[in-house]
Amino acid sequence: MSGVWVFKNGVVRLVENAAASEASGGAVRKRKALVHTPSGQVVRSYAELESELRALGWERYYEDPSLYQFHKRGALDLISLPADFSRFSSVHMYDIVIKNRESFRVVDI
Repeated sequence: MSGVWVFKNGVVRLVENAAASEASGGAVRKRKALVHTPSGQVVRSYAELESELRALGWERYYEDPSLYQFHKRGALDLISLPADFSRFSSVHMYDIVIKNRESFRVVDI
């Protein structure tokens, strides 16, 4: 995975370089999936993810329409995701896992 970290409006995010990954000789990349551990279900949409995060005490911010942002009351943690689910990458998945260790995991598909 390659790209550039962009800081905008107090949020840092990775802009992946698709051209660099395509130029890597067509190497096969393993795809990742975010799994809700208690139910064993793969998260396939932001609606599913938001439902699970709300159950864990996360609240959604609606300030920036280009991002899905969640904050947990009483903590400094912030989860920032691209508004387009097709741009939801393994970096975002691992961010969710780190902040919710008992509830999510990332698997290869």
